[in-house]
Amino acid sequence: MSDRVTYDDWQKLAERELKASPESIVWQTPEGIAVKPLYTADDLEGINQLDSLPGLKPFLRGPRATMYAGRPWTIRQYAGFSTAEESNAFYRKALAAGQKGLSVAFDLATHRGYDSDHPRVEGDVGKAGVAIDSVEDMKILFDGIPLEEMSVSMTMNGAVIPILASFIVAGEEQGVPRAQLSGTIQNDILKEFMVRNTYIYPPEPSMRIIADIIEYTAREMPKFNSISISGYHMQEAGSTLVQELAFTLADGREYVRAAIAKGLNVDEFAGRLSFFFAIGMNFFMEAAKLRAARLLWSRIMEEFQPKKQSSLMLRTHCQTSGVSLQEQDPYNNIVRTAFEAMSAALGGTQSLHTNSFDEAIALPTEFSARIARNTQLILQHETGVTKVVDPLAGSYYVESLTHELAEKAWALIEDVQAMGGMTKAVATGLPKRMIEEAATRRQAAVDKGEEVIVGVNKYRLETEDQIDILDIDNAAVRLSQIARIERTKRQRDPNRVAETLAALGEVAASGQGNILEAAVEAVRARATVGEISDAMRKVFGDHTAVPEVVRKVYGKAYDSEPEFKTLVSRLENFSNSLGGKPKIMVAKLGQDGHDRGAKIIASAFGDIGFDVVAGPLFQTPIEAADLAIASKVHVVGVSSLAAGHKTLLPQLVDALKQKGAENVIVICGGVVPRQDYQFLLDHGVVAVFGPGTNVLDAARAVLDLMEGKRRNT
Repeated sequence: MSDRVTYDDWQKLAERELKASPESIVWQTPEGIAVKPLYTADDLEGINQLDSLPGLKPFLRGPRATMYAGRPWTIRQYAGFSTAEESNAFYRKALAAGQKGLSVAFDLATHRGYDSDHPRVEGDVGKAGVAIDSVEDMKILFDGIPLEEMSVSMTMNGAVIPILASFIVAGEEQGVPRAQLSGTIQNDILKEFMVRNTYIYPPEPSMRIIADIIEYTAREMPKFNSISISGYHMQEAGSTLVQELAFTLADGREYVRAAIAKGLNVDEFAGRLSFFFAIGMNFFMEAAKLRAARLLWSRIMEEFQPKKQSSLMLRTHCQTSGVSLQEQDPYNNIVRTAFEAMSAALGGTQSLHTNSFDEAIALPTEFSARIARNTQLILQHETGVTKVVDPLAGSYYVESLTHELAEKAWALIEDVQAMGGMTKAVATGLPKRMIEEAATRRQAAVDKGEEVIVGVNKYRLETEDQIDILDIDNAAVRLSQIARIERTKRQRDPNRVAETLAALGEVAASGQGNILEAAVEAVRARATVGEISDAMRKVFGDHTAVPEVVRKVYGKAYDSEPEFKTLVSRLENFSNSLGGKPKIMVAKLGQDGHDRGAKIIASAFGDIGFDVVAGPLFQTPIEAADLAIASKVHVVGVSSLAAGHKTLLPQLVDALKQKGAENVIVICGGVVPRQDYQFLLDHGVVAVFGPGTNVLDAARAVLDLMEGKRRNT
């Protein structure tokens, strides 16, 4: 008689425990994957990669044979704020404390190719990143940091040409030839059109810029990664993991094609391509995602018939999720980040940034940044996770997840291929729309409590405790940057600047030559970031996105929920008394292109019954006021995620008053520290909705404000 237990034995036991079928506790993930309560060897039937080994194609188990047992991942903390001097001091301290590589965050004015003295960027200079106006700033940024020894990653896409050119010239003037510079430039513009929106030029010339950078770096900078193909911002914008995986790899395929079209051999540049993924709170699936990414990239690169096996290898940096961080009970974020970091390590990342616990509120302080950095040091030195290559290999659950993620992502990649590739897919708006729908569905699940976020929609502790935050004096930073721009312009040769900018414009217009090579000459002449960007703007033009709002996603998630129906009915009654639907404009001010929150609010409020005007990105306060008046809105809701609220919101309120529209209610939501609420209220903002606000609660509050306003007039 055999003692061997079977799946049937387990199922009977489970049914007795549950008093129901085990099917009742299957977890349906946002990716459409049914996660069962039990996985067995049967779930691995038909999976072909189980016998693969790390360092060998298809690289499922890791890009290097010994992985962390030979060398741990690089601790590469993303940072940059205020001036080049302040950021340089921060970098030096971080390097002294154990950080192994630099990752530079630029302010939004720089991202969008504007100098700090441009009137459109008054509220953005030095906020959410460091201001770089010329090579003089870049030289200060890396002062005392030996660029021949230090790997530098730069998150830059829109103004990638002047920034990379400035880095090259800063290296030259430090005595480091470009061939010795190592690091990565993000240079991933397709993702910008989908989610992050720090673009400048239309898609076609933007793709040419990318190809020119790949060409230049392949031939001149053998230690430098020419592109970091980013899924991170897709997940931050609300994508599912399948969407992040598929669209990121489809972007990568498009960039490879663009480089080959420039006449490059795939083996010339494949080793300099890198990827960048987000790591959220779905612990095992995030680890499986990185394993699936390597598998699929190897499959994609086989199409281009490289001769080197290393050309099939996916190399990746990861960052823990910013969206998972919460304003409420913020010390919980330390725990979230630690679990996400462990997931990235188990998935085989090659470098990692861990977010600081206060980043849902403001820029990180030295205190919070130290905790984030030490999280990685503890993982590397105290947990034993680095001792074994791919410790999750062979797990019934993880191997099954890896396979299912890969299959679902491949199907979506093939859909993109059928559309003619990612550039054409982006032009249709399909990837952007899919991500926005996924984000809105998730917000509804959180608001309904179906997805638990500890301290936000469950186990919430009401407290008035406030943590210390880093506050940047935006006006002072801008004045110091303008002074340096003026000094640089006084000291340079204006004729040489004009000649090099004209040559750059000719290269851009003719299609002959290399744009980055021409920009390096302009930087040597001390042309500014804005001047170089404008020289290309004259040829390529600006890209302008048409705002669209998804419909019937948030409302569908609530269906017949009583609280939703009650709110809809109350809004209908108010509409009848008003003589039409209450009208709200959802606005984005300054150069902040992060529009996930704005899109969710616009979509949800529309489903509830508001008449929603979706304002375009990158408005000045005066432009927003003009649109609000022309649209005859009752409320302007400003979504702010880039710390410009103390400059831009008062300007909007003043602009409305000056134009005789003081009756328009101005509200604000997003990443706004509680310490700033009273400042905004004192300057005419009527209500502030912080991170984690339930959308239905926000809608009720807005309706309360409108009813109160109507009663008092």
